[in-house]
Amino acid sequence: MSDEGTLFRAAMARLGAAVNVITTDGIAGRGGFTATAVCSLSDNPPSILVCMNRGSAQNAIFRTNGALCVNILGEKQRFLADKFAGATREDTAARFASAQWEATDTGAPALADSLASIDTWIRQILEVATHDVMVCDVVRIRMNEPTSALIYFGRDYHALPVPAALS
Repeated sequence: MSDEGTLFRAAMARLGAAVNVITTDGIAGRGGFTATAVCSLSDNPPSILVCMNRGSAQNAIFRTNGALCVNILGEKQRFLADKFAGATREDTAARFASAQWEATDTGAPALADSLASIDTWIRQILEVATHDVMVCDVVRIRMNEPTSALIYFGRDYHALPVPAALS
């Protein structure tokens, strides 16, 4: 990796981000991955961006299904972040078997006890460098009671306490 690439990765390690498990289900089957590269795009109409490495084995599944659900993880769900990042080397079925999932309008699984789940249709996929940027239209949002959020910062997971405004 170039010095510029190394410096870029070091800078990105200083950018704290929410940890999400992104899921899909449909004609290509179930799939899921852990991501921090998720952000809001617009609130009118509600839309988000989700970035995924084009080399991921999950990529074709998401492209074919055309739907995804962003499951925002709480501190107690760190184990799911590791599972869906591939750290445990489990297959897709085993990853999904380790938590409770609910059906969504698009068919993408929603984590029953996530901080929030955002069910979407993928409207457009932009190929940028090594990643696909999925532009997604929000179909439904499900919120649960707020708990400590799971944040990735400094190449590690951290808990972010519930602010008074949400309690």
